[in-house]
Amino acid sequence: MRRFAFALLAATAFASIPAVVQPVMAAPPEATALSTPVTHHVAQAGAARVFYREAGPTGAPVVLLLHGFPASSHQFRNLIPALADRYHVIAPDLPGFGFTEAPPRAEFGYTFEHLTDVIEAFTETLGLKNYAIYVFDYGAPVGFRLALRHPERISAIISQNGNAYEDGLSAAWNPIQTYWQHPTDANRAALKGFLTPETTRWQYEYGEPDATVVDPESYTLDAALLSRLGNADIQLDLFLDYASNVALYPKFHEFFRDRRAPTLAIWGKNDPFFLPAGAEAFKRDNPAAEVRFLEAGHFAGDNHPAEIAAAVRDFLGRMPKPAQ
Repeated sequence: MRRFAFALLAATAFASIPAVVQPVMAAPPEATALSTPVTHHVAQAGAARVFYREAGPTGAPVVLLLHGFPASSHQFRNLIPALADRYHVIAPDLPGFGFTEAPPRAEFGYTFEHLTDVIEAFTETLGLKNYAIYVFDYGAPVGFRLALRHPERISAIISQNGNAYEDGLSAAWNPIQTYWQHPTDANRAALKGFLTPETTRWQYEYGEPDATVVDPESYTLDAALLSRLGNADIQLDLFLDYASNVALYPKFHEFFRDRRAPTLAIWGKNDPFFLPAGAEAFKRDNPAAEVRFLEAGHFAGDNHPAEIAAAVRDFLGRMPKPAQ
């Protein structure tokens, strides 16, 4: 039962969440048509050979999709073709996830700064000079660190349960925060429950009114990749280093205020990790930010791709076409 203890902690945080959900229109037929094939590639980027998925015209505005824990670019398998008629969509796997090949821990420090180093090198290898970022979970601190390094390259931000505010951290973070404050072997071992197949499945199903929308392929693939030799310690290293993201929140906020990049925060409101307050907080630093909620959990994008695609297409469709 230990692996669900943090779920019980998180549940208390939802008691005060209002039940009102802003509706999102279903995707139009052209948004779901598989008119453009998704291709699969590998690119050398710094210390890693980055696996990525790609679709859409090379001359179209670029959308860079950055996944979260414990997933990979596989979580975007339905979103990519739903955007690719209008956009050049690129979704890499972060080091330590999916099919990206990265050095072992002894040769590569698994920190969010180093993950960003790889994704920065990846964007430069592909020659990406201007792009919208779609960030989810771990993809948010990587994307926002990238924005700090190259603010001029960011044409828009879509944050799908991609947190950047302490307001958004639920009680489910308590065991991880304990590890930040006291990085002992015992506190590290206590987090291994986050890495079990049962907890991975729970992350997809929690907060979904209808669990039949959850594709078992998602959590089964994630669990298989998490179980690779040495991967558990990579994930525990990243749990510890997530504190560095929270320390950077003020810098992220400064970027939001100064650049005022068009921003859409679209949130599964029943997320056990990142509370709706984290979505609303974007408006503090960018009053023009748009905030929408879905009746969904953490993996709203994976479980509700048509609704997410419709919202992203509507949002990006109102943006001026960036120069490539």
